[in-house]
Amino acid sequence: MLKIENCWVYYRKALALEDITLEVMEGEAVSILGANGAGKTTIIRLILGFKRPTQGRVFFNNESISGLPPHRIVARGISISPEGMSLASEMTVTENMEMGAYLVKSRQVKKDTLQEVFEMFPVLYQRRNQLAGTLSGGERQMVGLGRAFMSKPKLLILDEPSLGLAPLIRKEIFRQISKLKSRNLSVLLSEQEATLGLTVTDRCYIIENGKNVLSGYSKEMMNNDFIRKVYLGTG
Repeated sequence: MLKIENCWVYYRKALALEDITLEVMEGEAVSILGANGAGKTTIIRLILGFKRPTQGRVFFNNESISGLPPHRIVARGISISPEGMSLASEMTVTENMEMGAYLVKSRQVKKDTLQEVFEMFPVLYQRRNQLAGTLSGGERQMVGLGRAFMSKPKLLILDEPSLGLAPLIRKEIFRQISKLKSRNLSVLLSEQEATLGLTVTDRCYIIENGKNVLSGYSKEMMNNDFIRKVYLGTG
């Protein structure tokens, strides 16, 4: 479904990504793991069209999307729940999530999808008329995930969904992430917490200093000595 092919990205003269290749197949969950500043966010900006590769191309459903503006890329079926839980604080929970469905024309589909989100996160139904700015960090993350889901994407990108959350809230967020594949979604997860990322995905890519240093099946990575020592702290 998604393929990044030998992409190089610069910020002015500074090299941000070096010869990155990455794939997400239909119905697959893939994680990009790495420390802060490793290049994970730049990969997401590359996919969404906010950064253009100086070399290489990005494909979505076998068509090149390199050079397309972000709104056209999103219209093709890519949605993101961004880092930092950016919400419209003066709008209600329901209004924030409805913003995510602005490309969906059918009112019934919007209504049904909103109900799906409320089933995923029952607390959001209780908070549906509450202003987003009054929510807890965990609740804001749920709204961000729900808003991204509202567009009925083919590929859902999750940028650091565990950031700043208490352990119990993280557990609930990732429990729902693990269920997303059953909703005919492909998922690309960017995450610093390697244990969480490996637990809910099929495959992973390890990024260091803008380079892909290791990739493989998530279950196998859990037993990789390098991963256990550097990222899991159990080696």
